[in-house]
Amino acid sequence: MKKIETAFTKMLGIHLPLIAAPMFLVSNEDIVVEASETGAIGTFPALNYRPIEKYAAALKTIRKRCKKPIGVNIIVNKSNVRQNDDLKIALDHGVELFITSLGSPKTVIREAHKNGAKVICDVTNLEHAKKVQDMGADGVIAVAQGAGGHAGPITPLVLIPWLKAELSIPVIAAGGISHGSAMAACLALGADAVSVGTRFIASKEAGVDKAYKKAIVDSTPEDIVMTTRVSGTPAAVIRTPYIDKVGTDLPWMIRTLKENPATKKFVVPLIHLMGMRALEDAANKPTWKTVWSAGQSVGLIDEILTVKQIVEKMVAEYDIAVGHLPKPKRSR
Repeated sequence: MKKIETAFTKMLGIHLPLIAAPMFLVSNEDIVVEASETGAIGTFPALNYRPIEKYAAALKTIRKRCKKPIGVNIIVNKSNVRQNDDLKIALDHGVELFITSLGSPKTVIREAHKNGAKVICDVTNLEHAKKVQDMGADGVIAVAQGAGGHAGPITPLVLIPWLKAELSIPVIAAGGISHGSAMAACLALGADAVSVGTRFIASKEAGVDKAYKKAIVDSTPEDIVMTTRVSGTPAAVIRTPYIDKVGTDLPWMIRTLKENPATKKFVVPLIHLMGMRALEDAANKPTWKTVWSAGQSVGLIDEILTVKQIVEKMVAEYDIAVGHLPKPKRSR
């Protein structure tokens, strides 16, 4: 496999600056193993495996099949009562990379560093990026406009170079990346790696319902809408008749309770739980309540491939894109 060396690949000892992003209900043992074995790094959300015994078993199986670096995503807000146990189990299995989302990564950074593991944090703005850098994070994932799930509001054309200029740690680009030319563009903007999610939903290894994969292949960027109905935080999903029916905003009463300091701590976990159940139903079985998480890169996905084929195709496309860049002229 070709080597594309960056600060991120050096940090983890991998060949490619490419993360198979941790996707709720999508990322599984096969995707993680195949991505890492192909030279990228496979990751998955700890909460994809419930109860926690299944999570420990999944890590054990992955470690038997793959000796290369892997990553685990941990939700670090108060609604995730498993986070400390998830972290300990991952450390016991020698996980090399942790990706934190939706909260403070302080504990994860402290404990991971004791084991020599690295921690990168999802961020959508400079303020949060500086906070996690000060906590000791080893990198940030710049979640930009166009990403699936909890997408940021800033275009990657601005977010990547902005964070790169202000931070001293690696910046990983996320949002709208499913083609090698996008990977080349992100690295040209200063990114040290790319995080790719939506493309791997349309993989043979993904264990989601066939209708979900077909929706990824058939959808255009205009089919992606932002909704707060899933988790209370704006999230990108494919527009379906169900999304049209329920709308993309929280009902007025729930929104009021969410914003009230006295009721927020009770309402937010309830919103998350209801959203997770809707996503789970839609991902794993036919249902009229179709809530499919995806980013705008669906517009560039037109076939279902293996994880290995996806990675190899992106590298080939990257090479073509880099080869087409005009060579700078020497000044006399």
